[in-house]
Amino acid sequence: MRNTLFWCILLAFIIPLTILIFFLNQSDANIHVDSILQKYSIPITLFFLVVIILFFIIARLYAKHLEKISRILHNPHELSSLFYRTKFLPLELQTLIKNVIDLNNQYLKDRADFTANEAIFTSILRNMSDGILLVDQNGIVTLMNQAACQWFNVLESESKGHTLAEVIRHYKMNELFEKVRLNQTPTIESFETAPEKFFIQCIATPLKEGESGSILFLMQDLTRIRQLENVRRDFVSNVSHELRTPLTSLKLITETLQDGLLENPTEAQTFLTQMNAEVDNLTQIVEELLELSKIESGKVPLEKHLINPCRLLVSAQERMSLQIERAKLELKLNCPKDLPAIFIDQTRIERVLINLIHNAIKFTPPYGEIELSVNQETNQIIFAVRDSGIGISPKDLSRIFERFYKSDRSRSQRGTGLGLSIAKHLVEAHGGRIWAVSQINQGSTFFFSFPLAPKN
Repeated sequence: MRNTLFWCILLAFIIPLTILIFFLNQSDANIHVDSILQKYSIPITLFFLVVIILFFIIARLYAKHLEKISRILHNPHELSSLFYRTKFLPLELQTLIKNVIDLNNQYLKDRADFTANEAIFTSILRNMSDGILLVDQNGIVTLMNQAACQWFNVLESESKGHTLAEVIRHYKMNELFEKVRLNQTPTIESFETAPEKFFIQCIATPLKEGESGSILFLMQDLTRIRQLENVRRDFVSNVSHELRTPLTSLKLITETLQDGLLENPTEAQTFLTQMNAEVDNLTQIVEELLELSKIESGKVPLEKHLINPCRLLVSAQERMSLQIERAKLELKLNCPKDLPAIFIDQTRIERVLINLIHNAIKFTPPYGEIELSVNQETNQIIFAVRDSGIGISPKDLSRIFERFYKSDRSRSQRGTGLGLSIAKHLVEAHGGRIWAVSQINQGSTFFFSFPLAPKN
């Protein structure tokens, strides 16, 4: 027999009733009811008293455990402490407690899963490079990740609970929000932030389920792609310009020779010499483009050896001494003798020095000065090429290492505009860096550095 509430109540009634019947059977059947009640008033009273007590005990038993369940529900981790006593309880209470424990275990599992998923979701939002912004139907920001906060210079803690216009003060974002809210169709918009100058592409999508009425903004930073596109466009424009000049000269020389100039050998020879110079210029452009492409793709093998820094400066000085003399300039050398060796490709880095010296010669007036120096600072060796020339304007200084870039001061000078770009890539291929400082009419100084060679 299962220990159920029904049987508990039934037994609580049958046992006293059986006792009462037993006493009644001992009496004479012909006795009047009133006489029976008088004669057996005490057993009857005891019967009802026992029934009431048993019912009270059963009710109290149930109430006690129900109160305990209710109390422990406020601290679900202690609910399992009830389980060890359930076998002594009626079936209904056993089933109730078992169901509550099962529901509690499922709740704890679901809460743990939710906490873990929430942590993963938060980590993804915090570390993803794309910006996420969620705005409800009233224009209130409910979610904004760290990337979006960085682009719009907003604190994440200050974004939630404020309107989109308060959080992101950019008219394009507010126009996009209104457009999507009215049309309920995904829309793409691109714009630039200020003052950070991030170029952002934003996809606004109305949500149909879950966050119905809200609008999700997915933002991507296309600043780097836009810069690369500008570099590509500038490259095409610059290389076209650099090739057009010698090709135009060659075309004019050819037409002049065809018009009968070949009959005058002296003038024809002058034009042929000029043609040869233009062909050399075209060849230099093509060779430097090919070399720059190889350097950028990492296909140029570097033959590194331990080289004394002063040896590099002396070699570059000897190779450029004739051009220095023709330009009526003075070349100085400043190199301490106790410098440690550096692990580099001597031929490649010597070319860097030659490019920088050649650049200094072009923009230094006669009787000016060029100084080559090298020094050690902590764990690196720093080379410097200083001139007393016309200097570089601040707007050009940040772009002088770009391919084909020429400042206004150098437009009249011959050259491909690739020398500094090649120098930059060669230095960086060695794990070094190159930079420049300059002031108008006070000269320029180009620096490049390399880490010291590791000690054996």
